[in-house]
This record gives sequence, structure tokens and C-alpha cells, in this order.
Amino acid sequence: MRAISYRRAGGPDVLELLDTPVPDPGPGEVRVRVAFSGVNPTDWKSRSAAQPGPDGQVPNQDGSGTVEAVGQGVDPVLVGERVWIWEAAWQRRWGTAAEYTVVPARHVVLLGADPSFELGAALGIPFLTAHRCLTVAESLPDRLGPGALTGHTVLVQGGAGAVGNAAIQLARWAGATVIATVSGPRKAQLAAAAGADHVVNYREQDVVAEVRKIAPKGVQAVVEVSGATNAAIDAQVIGMHGAVAMYADDGGAEITVPVRAQMGPNARWQFVLVYTEPERAKVLAIEDVATAVADGAVRVGEDAGLPLHVFPLARTAEAHQAVRDGAVGKVLVDVTA
Repeated sequence: MRAISYRRAGGPDVLELLDTPVPDPGPGEVRVRVAFSGVNPTDWKSRSAAQPGPDGQVPNQDGSGTVEAVGQGVDPVLVGERVWIWEAAWQRRWGTAAEYTVVPARHVVLLGADPSFELGAALGIPFLTAHRCLTVAESLPDRLGPGALTGHTVLVQGGAGAVGNAAIQLARWAGATVIATVSGPRKAQLAAAAGADHVVNYREQDVVAEVRKIAPKGVQAVVEVSGATNAAIDAQVIGMHGAVAMYADDGGAEITVPVRAQMGPNARWQFVLVYTEPERAKVLAIEDVATAVADGAVRVGEDAGLPLHVFPLARTAEAHQAVRDGAVGKVLVDVTA
């Protein structure tokens, strides 16, 4: 089979297209014929910094495809099912940038007959991250579903990114009022297409003033892409028992928070990384995201505010570089092309 692998940490040039044997699923595992592989910032960051094992590393955490075989202890009823894959390569050799991958059975989720494989490969890390950001506040439920966030207001800082888009779609599905910030007209169109009720151009408008017009008592959740840049704004708009959930690291930057001002609302400043978050949070997120997909509440593509940038498997290095360069939308690798 064809697979992308790397044997040393480094830039995109360390990624090689190899012909390698099809892997067999071990106990508790399934083998998936991959259709699309999703690329996230953690994929290129891991490739850049983490030394792979002696057999090399197949990159990319997210993907979609069809279960082809199961290992010992796994119900064979899964064979033939269309699935989406999450966290494939975390502390494991087999990511999704290959014609086949093997993952623990719990790392595949039924996609159903109707959703596209492109949609399935776009779920994973962005949607699980968004779910965590929308549920860590004490004032919010830990489950999402229709009506779960009715009466609550959410601020998505960076509404045109992959996680921002996921947060908008999930929050709208759950009934929240969604405010998204963007840097220009093009991104404003994408955030609105995703379902944001209000879009604020932070380069031309006063974010605090605009948010307070919509939510005079503050917002219950801030989904934060740039904590170091936006901390002062977030501190002024967070509501009682709300949370600022930070999922990106700003290149190692540090944040400054006005302590006294955050004590009054008992605000929470939460750091989010799916790979190491509490297991229960992952389980609930997977169930809720799967339900949102089944409800038809999750979309991809231009009209959903998430343009797709698709590369063939042989150009996975270019896909990694596109994410590194800040491609607006979702970068996918078409493994079948």
C-alpha cells in the first residue's frame, strides 16, 4: 500500500511516500481503508519536533474511510461500515496519511450512509476541541444537543478557522447566540455562512463594545484562538461563571490576566488540548459530535464557512505546509486520488 512516513523530525521535506505492507489489526483494533485524511496544526507541529520510532511515523490524526477488518475482541459487524477517525497517531505509529490505517476500535465512529467522507475527515480534532471549549464553563452543561445552550451567548474569537467554524456550528445546533470575530470581509462571510448570529471585524470595530451591546451581562463561553492577543478583551466580556477556553498556543506566547476583575464573575481560564483532556470529556464530545452529524447539523465546504483544500496523498507535504501557512478552511488529503 502507499503511505506517507517520516523517520526524523523536521520540515515537510521529511515526509516520504512509501510502498509498505498493509497492516493487520491487533487485539481491540480495526483496519480502515482510508478515503480522506484531515490535517491539523498538531500534525505539522508533531512532525517538526517529535522524533518518530524506529519504524517511522505515519502522520495525521483525523480521517475517514471504511472498516475492512477487525482484530480479536472487536465485533465483526463493523466490517463494511463508513466511519470517521479521531486521534489516530497520538503515541501510535499509524496515522491516517496512508491507504490503510489501524486504530483502536474506539477511535472510529460510525459516519452513516449520507455524510461525505470529506465531512468525516474534517471532524476529529477541530470538533472535539470546539466541544470542550463550549462545555468547560460552570454555567454551561457538559453535553451539547438541541436546546442545550438556549439562552446563552458564545464568543468565538477567530470564527473563520477550523475550530472556530466547528464551535459556531455546534453552538448554533445547541441553541446559543453566537458572536464571531474576524479580520476582514472574506472571513466575515465564512463565519456568517457557518451560522454566526453576529460577526465583528476586530480590525475595524471595538470588540468589547460590540459584544456588550449583544450580551450586556457578558458571554458564557469564549472560544479563544489567540489568548495572548485577546486576553484583555476576553476579561472584559466574560460573564458570571463563564470560561475563556484557549486551544492555540500563539507560538509559546504568555498571557496576562487581570486577577481582581476575574474574581468577581468567578471566571475560568481553561487551557484545551484534546489529546490529554479528561477521558470523560472525550467520550461525551464524540457522542455529541456524532449526534450533530446524524442530525445534519454539521456541514463542510464554502457554503458552510469551511472551504476545503484537497491534496493527493503524494502531496501530503504541501498539505502540511498549507496548514502551517494558515490556510483558511480545512486541509484534506485525498488518499484515493
